[in-house]
Amino acid sequence: MIVAVFQGPAGGADFLSALADAAARANGADLLICPEMATTGYNIGEAAEDLAEQADGPTAHRVAALCREHRIAIAYGYPERDLGTVHNSVQLIDANGRTLANYRKTHLFGDLDKAHFSPGDRAVVQARLGELTVGLLICYDVEFPEMVRAHALAGTELLVVPTALMRPFEIVADVVVPARAYESQVFLAYANRCDVEGELDYCGRSVVMAPDGTELARAGSGEELLRATVDPARLTASRRENTHLADRRPELYKKLELSEREPEA
Repeated sequence: MIVAVFQGPAGGADFLSALADAAARANGADLLICPEMATTGYNIGEAAEDLAEQADGPTAHRVAALCREHRIAIAYGYPERDLGTVHNSVQLIDANGRTLANYRKTHLFGDLDKAHFSPGDRAVVQARLGELTVGLLICYDVEFPEMVRAHALAGTELLVVPTALMRPFEIVADVVVPARAYESQVFLAYANRCDVEGELDYCGRSVVMAPDGTELARAGSGEELLRATVDPARLTASRRENTHLADRRPELYKKLELSEREPEA
């Protein structure tokens, strides 16, 4: 599978035209990944309530049309309305325009998220795309090793992570994300922004990591369209050599979880 990562500026009115251009330039890629809240921008405050759409809303239909036109699957971040709640979500639509998966951010970051979004309640959301099982997380979620490990144990082979990582937190893109891919033995595609939005200065540094710790593609601080080949055979070979998953001792971890519980009254 060829994965493209679109490290672009804010969304808003220009999102669909920028996405169409990226899809055209992806040049035969199977999957195009956009940043967190790509359709509207992330640091938009109370506007998130007004701009939120249902998972099958107008933007989803327009993205699906682009998928069919360019014969490419697209994962994009957006504010999702579900009855009376709004979630920070990512949706995966295949090259036939069919929605494969929709994930709601479970770990909300600071007031920016907590003031305007409700957390999701499903840790592992997956879909089959081509030869790979693709899992979805969003930004802050990947900073919790339990989340990535849960995906690996559930069979995720490629973990897709739209993000809106700002300075001075480059350590996440440069250190944490590579560590997550290696320790849980998954391919990991991390799609960030590269512009300024209010007081937030997004740092770029999008990356596609292989499970053996190799950077397959890495962006700088400006707008870029990355391409990388994600090969299931490479995953099999890496897991054979790097046996973190096979060498786990879950019985010990359960004891640790018990020791963390509050003592009974």
